[in-house]
Amino acid sequence: MAEAERIIGTPDTPDAAAGGGQERPGADATPGERPDTEAGRTSEADGARTPAAGPGADDPASALAARGAADAATEASGPAAADGAGGAAAASGRPRGRRRIAVLFAVAAFAYALDLISKIIVVAKLEHHAPVKIIGDWLQLEAIRNAGAAFSFGEAYTVIFTVIAAAVIVVIIRLARKLYSLPWAIALGLLLGGALGNLTDRIFRAPRVFEGAVVDFISPKHFAVFNLADSAIVCGGILIVLLSFRGLDPDGTVHKD
Repeated sequence: MAEAERIIGTPDTPDAAAGGGQERPGADATPGERPDTEAGRTSEADGARTPAAGPGADDPASALAARGAADAATEASGPAAADGAGGAAAASGRPRGRRRIAVLFAVAAFAYALDLISKIIVVAKLEHHAPVKIIGDWLQLEAIRNAGAAFSFGEAYTVIFTVIAAAVIVVIIRLARKLYSLPWAIALGLLLGGALGNLTDRIFRAPRVFEGAVVDFISPKHFAVFNLADSAIVCGGILIVLLSFRGLDPDGTVHKD
């Protein structure tokens, strides 16, 4: 009887169902919990790996081809972007430079026209006439012919001064291409207008071409006689000296020594 009860009660005993009374790890867990959890982790890991790898990830040739295409696209976009930025900077700089050049030539034209008109009037009205007093003996208008440089210096070197004036004009015109400073445009315009005014006299006035005498007419007391072209040259030179002391270059940059 006891043997029969033992045999009949075996399925109801947890130890018997577990296999001889031996306790397994995780036996208290709800049946089916561990397998489901492990399956979920496996599927999540597989799902995370699948998008990252993508089709053909196991193929080295495909990976190299994709990387090469990406590098080529990056290299192609780099120079294009740089060219675009440089083009924009150049486009924004050109109008500014052109305005400065326009100011230079406008100032030069004004100084040249004023000097030319004043000389025409002086030759017509004052030459071979008595001086006209403006402020007593301190300032008067007197027409003279000057074969030298400004303020009647170096009358024996007329041709040399003519060449120097022509060289100054060429240098100013070449420098105008790199001009981005308004004060420098005004200063160089004064120099250019004054040099053109005196050069016109040296080329077209007596006694001969390239040796012509410049017309001077402004005569302060105890000072050399000069004209408006000389005044423009001196004012332009003083302005250039001041700009140089301030560290302002013709291209608009400022340097500090």
